[in-house]
Amino acid sequence: MAKRPRLTAVEAERILFAAGFVLMRTKGSHRIYFRAGERVVVPFHRGKILHPKIVIDVLSAAGEI
Repeated sequence: MAKRPRLTAVEAERILFAAGFVLMRTKGSHRIYFRAGERVVVPFHRGKILHPKIVIDVLSAAGEI
């Protein structure tokens, strides 16, 4: 089984925008993205690596898994 990529919040945001998600709102350090009834929340701490569970959520929502 291949290893999952390590993503930062900026890279995750780029993947979500390419998949057609729109930034709907920000609450504190979390950004919420929507697309056709689907919601993805990404904690946005610039330069830090995202938790593997969040990476899985981002990639599955973008259709890359």
